[in-house]
Amino acid sequence: MSTTASTASLAERYAELRTQDPTLRIRNAATALGVSEAELLNTDTTGAVQRLQPRFTEILAHVPTLGRVMALTRNDDVVHERMGVYLNPSLDKGPVGLFVGADIDLRMFLDKWAFAFAVAERGRDGDRHSLQFFDKQGTAIHKIYLIEESDRAAYEALVAAFVDPKAAAELTIYPAPAPRPELPDARVDGEAFRKAWLALEDTHDFYLMLRDHCVSRTQALRLAPPPDHAVPVKTAAFRAVITAAAERQIPIMVFVGNPGNIQIHTGTVNKVMDARGWFNVLDPDFNLHVREEALTQCWVVRKPTRDGMVTALECYNDAGEQLVQLFGKRKPGIPELEEWRSLVAEVEHAQRIA
Repeated sequence: MSTTASTASLAERYAELRTQDPTLRIRNAATALGVSEAELLNTDTTGAVQRLQPRFTEILAHVPTLGRVMALTRNDDVVHERMGVYLNPSLDKGPVGLFVGADIDLRMFLDKWAFAFAVAERGRDGDRHSLQFFDKQGTAIHKIYLIEESDRAAYEALVAAFVDPKAAAELTIYPAPAPRPELPDARVDGEAFRKAWLALEDTHDFYLMLRDHCVSRTQALRLAPPPDHAVPVKTAAFRAVITAAAERQIPIMVFVGNPGNIQIHTGTVNKVMDARGWFNVLDPDFNLHVREEALTQCWVVRKPTRDGMVTALECYNDAGEQLVQLFGKRKPGIPELEEWRSLVAEVEHAQRIA
């Protein structure tokens, strides 16, 4: 555990870094300075950054009043941005909070949330206002940006209601928890695990199955039932699937997350392009930015459900952390799109690792 000591010194170093590169993003600046993004926000003395009380469910309950906004969730290598209105909140049923709408679709693991800020920053098109949420390591979990259609008065009322005038000058930052070591494959009851996989009735039960059998996600893929419940494919499969889905206008689901939140886009994708080492979807209501070189393993994964088989493309980094997941558009009670199954089968055939 540490606190943000020498705030003035950190503020000076941050200011100098921004002078050297005015376009530098705060996440990259934090990495360069060896601190967290939340710590850099906390150095502000201009009033542009206001610390909010950590009453996350109450803050989130007020977010629908903002109207149409931009929701942003990311990890180190994938950024998911979705325009829409926060609808149908479920925030009072334990540590998992939900917003379930056609546009904004979130699964929030609120026990990971630690800090909240209201931020005003200068953008290319004028001031940008946002609510930003961070974990105990000071890493961003979720951000909500006002756009032209947003209700600015509702935003100001929300900030006024939750600003924390008694917030400590320094943040208490905790080290990241050590990852749980993976059991050797030989110590896993593979037969029982594969039997549990084949008995799945809902994709949401997959995580519980991993926990019950003490296996990591990538270990589960290695131990999956043969012949095709988990098939390793080349990392080029990700680009191939997104591009083909855009060309054929097959509606898909794009899951991107971090330990505190998962954000989902459901619908078609249209404009795909490369820019500065990132592969992007740049649509009016949905943007996706993927640093492809970070995708070190991709798998076609099939899970049985009450509605038939569900097919996904899952992509991981070299630490075994899931970066992005793709499905065909579906809802409970509705079978998977045959067009999606065919697309994935084509890519699997072309990109399969022998």
